Amino acid sequence: MKVILASSSVRRQKLLYRIIDDFDVIVSNFDESLVEFEGDCAYYVMELAQKKAASVEKYLNNKANDRNIIVGCDTIVSFKNKILGKPGDEEEAFDMLKLLSGNVHKVYSGITLIDTLNHKIKKDFVCTDVKFSTLSDSDIVKYIKKGECLDKAGAYGIQGYGGLFVEEIHGCYYNVVGLPLNKLSKMFRSMGVNL
Repeated sequence: MKVILASSSVRRQKLLYRIIDDFDVIVSNFDESLVEFEGDCAYYVMELAQKKAASVEKYLNNKANDRNIIVGCDTIVSFKNKILGKPGDEEEAFDMLKLLSGNVHKVYSGITLIDTLNHKIKKDFVCTDVKFSTLSDSDIVKYIKKGECLDKAGAYGIQGYGGLFVEEIHGCYYNVVGLPLNKLSKMFRSMGVNL
């Protein structure tokens, strides 16, 4: 049996190495814009995760006797039920961080596991509340200049310098980084895979 991560995220790969010694990475080619957000963040991230995993399963076109467990994952930041994706530029990053300043936002991760041998699918999600301190404009500009915000949902990374903005977190820290390890481990066990 082989575990396959359907993600190009270096952060997810590093987290997965904490619980699995050996896995492959096959980047999903699924176009995320095909899934429309209709107001339910949990459903939305689970759909994205499932579509990513399914596109890798289709790519593999496995023979019946090959067993792979494909891990699909997607993470979003939500503030007042509005999704804050990866900022397109520094101005958008500034606006996002200004919005999060002094407020509580939610980070959702959807996870899907697909067993390619029997096509069994497990999907679930995790939600974490994150409270930001009040940020000055200069704090935000200084952070943006560090260059770690443009490739991250919500324009910050809790595992980097952006962690300085986080006053409180209620829920799974690893979810905020991008891969909730506790939930993932339980999902593997529910498929008969002991890590």
